Amino acid sequence: MIVTVVRFPETDESISLDEAAENFGGNAHTYLDTPGLLWKAYLRRDDGLQVGGVYWWTDRESAEARFNPGWREGVTAKYGHAPTIEWFDAPVIADARNNVVLTEPPTA
Repeated sequence: MIVTVVRFPETDESISLDEAAENFGGNAHTYLDTPGLLWKAYLRRDDGLQVGGVYWWTDRESAEARFNPGWREGVTAKYGHAPTIEWFDAPVIADARNNVVLTEPPTA
């Protein structure tokens, strides 16, 4: 399993929590059918000066397919800055909602 953290550079203009929820909620549905994506959490730093996302993937190939040049160009145009992407292996997940420890991606 792979976790990616995507962050955009800090801005001079703060975005409120309500604005962030409205903006992010407007495109969250576009991730629902993304191959290999288990979940995405949109992020807003508490001062509103930085946004990003955390993604949990079944495999790195799926993540790399999503974060392609077209995606990078689109989000760079939208936010005015290119994002940074950090890649992490996630060999163990403690799933408190389902009271289970995962060492393999969950099945559908």
